[in-house]
Amino acid sequence: MFAVIRTGGKQYKVAKDDVLTIEKVAGEVGGELKLGEVLLLGGDRPKTGAPLVAGASVTAEIVAQGKGEKVIAFKKKRRKSTHRKRGHRQPFTKIKITGISA
Repeated sequence: MFAVIRTGGKQYKVAKDDVLTIEKVAGEVGGELKLGEVLLLGGDRPKTGAPLVAGASVTAEIVAQGKGEKVIAFKKKRRKSTHRKRGHRQPFTKIKITGISA
């Protein structure tokens, strides 16, 4: 059985025991997270939502909280001796899917 969930403005196809990196959500490492925005339940008899499947949820365990790789935004105007350099590290949450309930 698999599910398509929506979190952080993105959609993910997940199954039991999958480990994935999502946008940062509040919670402690080792804590449980319940994701209620289920768009599709797949398997023998798939269920689609309009837009969400009623009563379906996905439970996950928070494995890690961290920051991603540094992204450099460098802007330069030629012949003007002007430039700007900014760095950014996007926070993320790594989760492990523990169950899918319909």
